[in-house]
Amino acid sequence: MSEEPRDPLPGRVAAAGESHDAVRVAADAGEPLDAVSGRVAAVREAMAGAGVDALVLRPSPDYRFLGGRPDGRAGAFIVVTGDAVAETTDPAGLVPEGARRVGVDPEMRVRELFGMAIEAELVPASSVLAPLRLRKEPYEVAAIGRAVAAAEGVLARARELAWFGATERAMAHRLRVLLAESGCEELVALRVAAGEHTARPAHVPGERVINPGDAVTVSVCGRWGGYCAEVGRVFVVAEPPEDFEAMYSVVEAAYRAGLGAVRPGAPVAEVARAVGEVIDGSGYGRFAAARTCRGVGLGPDEGPRDGEDTVLAAGMTFCVEPAIYVPDLFGARVADVVACAEPGAVPLGSSPRTLHVLER
Repeated sequence: MSEEPRDPLPGRVAAAGESHDAVRVAADAGEPLDAVSGRVAAVREAMAGAGVDALVLRPSPDYRFLGGRPDGRAGAFIVVTGDAVAETTDPAGLVPEGARRVGVDPEMRVRELFGMAIEAELVPASSVLAPLRLRKEPYEVAAIGRAVAAAEGVLARARELAWFGATERAMAHRLRVLLAESGCEELVALRVAAGEHTARPAHVPGERVINPGDAVTVSVCGRWGGYCAEVGRVFVVAEPPEDFEAMYSVVEAAYRAGLGAVRPGAPVAEVARAVGEVIDGSGYGRFAAARTCRGVGLGPDEGPRDGEDTVLAAGMTFCVEPAIYVPDLFGARVADVVACAEPGAVPLGSSPRTLHVLER
């Protein structure tokens, strides 16, 4: 037997359709109790404009956007229609008969799609929800700011650890422990790369031993109150490799240029262009990372992205992350979360980006 759909908002009728747990989570994060219901109204309007008759969301950032619990109860889905929103384990039973287009969660698993057996055209739910998630409310920015503070705190404590002689994997484990102690509810991503591994953007911490003269790239992304933030810094052990400081100064200058390009009304491509101009002008252009910024919020990688034509607006939050990777030699990446506001970019963190020298 399938579970009966649950009404998410206490004191509201089921047709208003959020969940008790959704609001409890929202309240814990400082979210106003009417936030989810306001989102539902906007979602329904967007669904009508896109010709989508229902949305089916599994535990994911989109699911949390409409009040789903961060821990995502096994088998739970949220279904949004023109007159109801409900959490259920039988989503197909809530999709209206005769529905022609149904938006499904981009993180939907194949077995879940086949299990629903919905006879309708399936389209990504993100076509409806992604534009609505771009601009953050003040309580959302505050939650992202707390995630930034936690990540910065981990990196500040990391400078006090003994890196010389440790492996990348061992240091990554220590940073995971520090993040858990910070109060963050989830570790989303963590990178530790030393020496020649710093030139690999997707490097996974391994058994390489960290030695004097190594550059070390470190980044931490955690979740606080449902919202994500990443901070990335570069350390050197005892002394920097030859020519490394000059390259790092380019990355830092590129970050400042990207920050200066953030303002309401500017295309997100201007941020990427500002970063690129600095790196190209330094002679490192062919070693520049392909991506320079990405949105953060309920997910660690969302809009606005530098490959899109999105126009920046107040309330958008994203990670500015210029990087240079010189194959088989070294690399450097700085990552910080900023909010777009009327005066321009507002960094949500405060830790310095100066190249920090670790003691042996």
